[in-house]
Formats: sequence, structure tokens, C-alpha cells
Amino acid sequence: MYRDFLRKFRERLASKGAFSAEHENESGFTLIELLVVLAILGLLIGFVAPALMRQLGSAKHKVAEQSIERLAGILDLYRLDVGNYPTTDQGLQSLSAAPNGVTGWDGPYVKDVSGLKDPWGRPFAYRSPSERQDHPFDIYSLGADGKSGGEGEDADILNR
Repeated sequence: MYRDFLRKFRERLASKGAFSAEHENESGFTLIELLVVLAILGLLIGFVAPALMRQLGSAKHKVAEQSIERLAGILDLYRLDVGNYPTTDQGLQSLSAAPNGVTGWDGPYVKDVSGLKDPWGRPFAYRSPSERQDHPFDIYSLGADGKSGGEGEDADILNR
């Protein structure tokens, strides 16, 4: 039935001059073949895109960890010059500009204040003295969601 329809359709086109014998042997893609290819591409994108997004989130988390450790090292240099770590009120801004009443400050310890922000664009939080035992201070980021707690990409990141 389908073949009869196609044969009649071709005859009708040929009678109007739209289809001639020279076009009969030309090959092309059928609609079904094109749909199958599009479906395969859609599946590939569906599987690959989430994996890429997870990798991007994981990379930002690692950058935040490294930035926190870098800032912890810079705070150690600050303490060597000043004699103590900045207070919570002085914050990490004391690494780029001398706080009032501090002697021995030999900065700026951080030239670019954008280094005081986490990969999600929020300032790193700083607390001194630390609420954790055996830590003189805390530098932390609240992760991708900006809220305390969380798992994976949303997990808080603290200095070691």
C-alpha cells in the first residue's frame, strides 16, 4: 500500500515535470534517519551535559579550597609582622589595607582585593579567634548555595 502510494506520487510529479528519471537514483536521508540521528544527539547531550556541570562545580570547590589555604599562609605572614592575627572585626581586609592602631603592618599582603572572594563571588568569611579547637582562626566559604551546611558543591569549605 505504501509502495503503491509512492509510485503514484512519483508518477504525478513526473507528469508535472518536477521529477524526472535522472533524479531517481539520487540518494538522500529519509525523515526517519534524520530523526534517529537527532535522538542520538539528544541522548548524548543529555548524558554529557550534567557530567560537565558536575566537573565545573567540583573545580570551583577546589579553587575555593586552594584560595583558603593561600589566605591562611598570607595570614601567617601578617602575624609574623604584626604579632597576632587580625581580629574578626578587622577581617581579611586588613591584608590589603592597614587596620587602625596596628603597628608593624608591612603590607599590602594581598594586592588584588578580588582574591578575598570565593569562586561564587562572595567574600570569604573570617573569624578570629576560631571556634574550632587547635585553630587560631577560621577562613571559610559557604559553598555554591551560600548557606551554612550542605553537601557536595554546596558544602562549606574551611581552612585546615
